[in-house]
Amino acid sequence: QVQLVESGGGLVQPGGSLRLSCAASGSIRSVNAMGWYRQVLGKQRELVAVITSGGTTNYADSVKGRFTVSRDNAKNTVYLQMNSLKPEDTAVYYCNANIYTYFNFVRDYWGKGTLVTVSS
Repeated sequence: QVQLVESGGGLVQPGGSLRLSCAASGSIRSVNAMGWYRQVLGKQRELVAVITSGGTTNYADSVKGRFTVSRDNAKNTVYLQMNSLKPEDTAVYYCNANIYTYFNFVRDYWGKGTLVTVSS
């Protein structure tokens, strides 16, 4: 099967930076779009940023100019560089990847999430 493993969350002060990573592994034939979502308790999960296999990116308005999504296709890994963090960025961040598997189907996979807390 396929697994997505996130890393890099933690506690940071307002104005600080964090870098999240997410590596996909398993029965992967190819990886299409990869991205990051976040969820606050009691609210819906929302898109943060997404990047296609060709490098096209899209961001939520709330993070434009502060967050940068990138990927290493050779490693099936997506990154999220988060700068100028604000308390309202506090959430569980989830990695998402659209993957074509060796079992000849395409589906979305999710990581287990990593907590980012922005607080002084």
